[in-house]
Amino acid sequence: MEEKTKAGMVQSLGLFDATMLVAGSMIGSGIFIVSADMSRLTGSAGWLLALWFLSGFITVLAALSYGELAGMMPKAGGQFVYIQKAWGNLMSFLYGWTVFTVIQTGVIAAVAVAFAKFTAVFFPVFGVDNMVLQTAWLNISAAQLLAIALIVFLTYFNSRGVAGGKRIQTLFTSTKLVALFLLISFGIATGFSTGMLAKNFENLWHISQWTKTDAGWQLADVTGFATILVLGTAIIGSLFSSDAWNNVTFIAGEIKNPQQNIPRSLILGTAIVTCLYLLANISYLSLLPLQGNPDATDVIGQGIQFAGNGTDRVGTAAASMIFGDISVYLMALLIMVSTFGCNNGIILAGARVYYAMAHEKLFFKSAGKLNSAGVPQNALWMQAFWASVLCLSGTYGDLLDYVTFASLLFYIVTIAGLFKLRQTEPNANRPYKVLGYPFTPWLYIILASAICLILLYTKPQNTWSGVAIVAIGIPVYYIFLKPKNA
Repeated sequence: MEEKTKAGMVQSLGLFDATMLVAGSMIGSGIFIVSADMSRLTGSAGWLLALWFLSGFITVLAALSYGELAGMMPKAGGQFVYIQKAWGNLMSFLYGWTVFTVIQTGVIAAVAVAFAKFTAVFFPVFGVDNMVLQTAWLNISAAQLLAIALIVFLTYFNSRGVAGGKRIQTLFTSTKLVALFLLISFGIATGFSTGMLAKNFENLWHISQWTKTDAGWQLADVTGFATILVLGTAIIGSLFSSDAWNNVTFIAGEIKNPQQNIPRSLILGTAIVTCLYLLANISYLSLLPLQGNPDATDVIGQGIQFAGNGTDRVGTAAASMIFGDISVYLMALLIMVSTFGCNNGIILAGARVYYAMAHEKLFFKSAGKLNSAGVPQNALWMQAFWASVLCLSGTYGDLLDYVTFASLLFYIVTIAGLFKLRQTEPNANRPYKVLGYPFTPWLYIILASAICLILLYTKPQNTWSGVAIVAIGIPVYYIFLKPKNA
């Protein structure tokens, strides 16, 4: 039975719906693409799987920690609410500011562009090379316009009520989970008969890295401390593919029995996706050689490292070993379904952060209003506008780097708040307490901090840009918002 919260939101999402939101928001196009770049960086099947496992492990550690916070504060806005409770208005504003400027909207833009790129497999007119506007300062492709159209459509649909968004999320997430499972099953079954997996497992932990220079691709062994830097850089791909799991906390106001269902959905959703991601990579290694040649013209010669002739379409290359030429269309369709469902969940959840911020006088006042369907419509359209602007700038790789880095920073801040709240509010109602406290949250903070430090060194341009975006929020807060919250 659906109920309304005091704020007017409709509590219509059960445990299954919440779990589908977690899994659906996590699975976009990354699992079908990023293993190529990770393989070029590591040159090792063992380290490729280890990094995917570590990403999943880190994500589950975070989900376990967030479960306690979600049980304590089952309110719309989720992570924003947790940060405000632990660290106050400035830090919570910086989080919301970064969510709006880059984290949520950046992921929406990146996933929408990925949807457009794979739509072009069926309709070449939407290709990234089809420029519809070229000026001295701005180039707009048909792919970017389609990405914006997708954002507008899903925003409109979600503005009509949470029930419609729920149906889309359940349908598309269920479809892509089944399709991904079938691809994994066929891949592993086919691969075992060829011995490819065993061949990839030879020399399992030797690291060699491909680097692109002006003279072309160069291959070199990696040893010593450089190994840590390479692994810390390579994991950004799998972490990006595992992100957005926290979106379910944003819509706590629309989940039935949120104290129980949010922690459960976080743990279930992240565990399911982690297992699928590991199995998907085992499937890739069962079908394709990890090692590849940038000059090769066939699927086997290109391997995982240069799948798709440099386009990184590992999923498509692996599927071609099972289904032949038609795999290009099958995988394009699967990724379209995957990215469509992924963006629906991210768009649905993200607006609730700005809604919560507005109620704390930390965002535009109109974002805190609900329409007749109990949905923060204005916040949805503000999010859509900025995500559309981001579609017109940057590349998939740039968004991947600074979105993941910024997300990690605030995951660390949020989980650190768990320790503070245990001290300042020891008697607060905690329907769920993090398993393995204090070891679990501390381990997450240590691992995530190490990755951030490595990225600041190995990818300074995008990661320091992420720091700058957060820092810009400080003068914005003091100039425009501090007097209201003094």
